[in-house]
Amino acid sequence: MNRLFVVKKPINISSNFYLSRMKRKYKEKVAGFSGTLDPFACGCLIVAFGKYPQLFRFLKKAPKTYRTTIWLDAISPSFDMENIEQIGLNQDKIEQCIILKELQNLIGGLTYLPPKYSAKNIDGKRAYEMVREGIDFEMKKVTSKIYDVKFINYNHPFISFDITVSEGSYIRSIAQIFLERIGMEGTLSYLERLNEGDFRFQNEIALNPINYLNPPYNNYTGTKEWFELGKRLNIDYFETKEDGEYLIIFDDFFSIIEIKEGEPKYILNRIYFENGKKDD
Repeated sequence: MNRLFVVKKPINISSNFYLSRMKRKYKEKVAGFSGTLDPFACGCLIVAFGKYPQLFRFLKKAPKTYRTTIWLDAISPSFDMENIEQIGLNQDKIEQCIILKELQNLIGGLTYLPPKYSAKNIDGKRAYEMVREGIDFEMKKVTSKIYDVKFINYNHPFISFDITVSEGSYIRSIAQIFLERIGMEGTLSYLERLNEGDFRFQNEIALNPINYLNPPYNNYTGTKEWFELGKRLNIDYFETKEDGEYLIIFDDFFSIIEIKEGEPKYILNRIYFENGKKDD
């Protein structure tokens, strides 16, 4: 079964473990997810069955919005609730106007080190697994774009806000930058991914992948049989001939091709729609 949908991952469970639960629920063996959530985090997780996991790199998954709460004066080496070492070192409140100002100052580009307690892949292993196994390693800096920050509430010692970021951002590290700017220490007590681009949790309804793919549509004027048989493609039968990746749609399947120096080639061919035909 080819199926694309969004699940709502609960806290304190890995993305891989939750995918296994979805496979059992839908009785599917071939499945994948995109955009790993750390065990501490919850929320939007894109899941696909059948051949649809091959589409992950072509999906419009950004920007992403997270809802988070910072717990002031709670200290954790993982910057979340999993490894709290100290609480209440400084009970002084901070002026809300300072919080509002520094949240807005996050908007723009930030370069920083991801947290070692994260799901980042390091030589085939999750970073948080390597930390727990006592393996020494270094993280490489990443650059994130922060598009928007919306303050929700400050009820000492908790600061809550929504933050919209580029793909590959680490909210725990961004929170530490914010804490440093307001002269406080703290950790995240809550993190929920609300959306990835237009992907939002909608009770696990099946989604039409055509509505979420990045490559633009290219009109193909040749015969469908050429794609069905995987024959060599001719540039003359494509309306758009410029270099790039393109989506080709038929009544019961679609393909993604690349045109490079006037030569069209298959990237993914014959991805059949879930219900056997294109949705209107």
